[in-house]
Amino acid sequence: MDHVGIMDFCGTHEWTITHYGLRSLMPDPIRLIAGPGCPVCITPAHYVDELIKLCMDGVHVLTYGDTYRLPGSSDKVRSLAHAKSLGGKVTIVYSVLDAIKRAKANPNEEFVFFAVGFETTAPSTASPVYREVIPRNLKLLIAHRLTPPIIRYLFDNVPEVSLQGVIAPGHVSTIIGASAWEFIPREYNVSAVVAGFEPMDVLIAIYLIIKDLIDGKPKLHNEYGRAVSYEGNLMAKTMLNEVFEVIDAPWRGIGVVRSSGYVLKDKFRVYDAAFEYGIDLTKDVDLALPKGCRCGEVVLGKVEPTQCPLFMKVCTPRNPYGPCMVSIEGTCRIWAEHGGYVIKNLNI
Repeated sequence: MDHVGIMDFCGTHEWTITHYGLRSLMPDPIRLIAGPGCPVCITPAHYVDELIKLCMDGVHVLTYGDTYRLPGSSDKVRSLAHAKSLGGKVTIVYSVLDAIKRAKANPNEEFVFFAVGFETTAPSTASPVYREVIPRNLKLLIAHRLTPPIIRYLFDNVPEVSLQGVIAPGHVSTIIGASAWEFIPREYNVSAVVAGFEPMDVLIAIYLIIKDLIDGKPKLHNEYGRAVSYEGNLMAKTMLNEVFEVIDAPWRGIGVVRSSGYVLKDKFRVYDAAFEYGIDLTKDVDLALPKGCRCGEVVLGKVEPTQCPLFMKVCTPRNPYGPCMVSIEGTCRIWAEHGGYVIKNLNI
């Protein structure tokens, strides 16, 4: 074995590894590979395109701060932030509860909330739907994605990324439980460690993976036992199953991934922006990355950010050209801000 590939799934794990320089501590055979741990990075461009159309037509779009700058597929109006500068109705909110408050305060106005995130944030969207406390003038555009399916996709479809270990996402696992990752050692003969986010958590996870390799016994470990149980949050999981239906869903830069997305069930269609405005959330459009952008390969661990010709040239944290530079969980953004690169006379 010429190298030991260990993929950190979560964007916060990648932040810890990069910020604290943990890669520099690894002996040559060990490669720490950033994975698809940023839900903003993989949100399809056509979702953004549809929201831009709505906000320019008078529908008030409510969005998180990172998706506010997420580029769509058009150079004419690149993002919701750009749309707002042109007169579109867009407001940054901090939660779906904030969106509900705004909609109730303005009953004669139409609102759409852009619901983005992995299983960590999906319960916060599901809860007011489940309790049916959302006002009728607020609709939800669901862009939630599920994490175990994309790990399956990596093992099954990206053989050039050789993995001998996976550091599973800690925040996600507080909801879905450590048990959600049992399939990794069972089906792929690779160890998985649910880990916390302190540098020591990550180092312990790497140690456990290496020990299993030496012992020849791949296992699932829950290093983050102080926050994650084996079963997860049963109440949240029940609510998610009640509110959402699992679908094959598109991931930007990757394509459609089987059983990896949520849509609202038919009985909650009254809250569904896709149904209300005729938006097809399941269509597999082009990968919608800007010309020259390698975000799709970065997300899958095929290349590092510095291998993209746009990195810290056309694409910077202040002026993100590709989706991986937008969010604080995006690998390119993390490498740009915490990678230790000496770049002079560049205002970022």
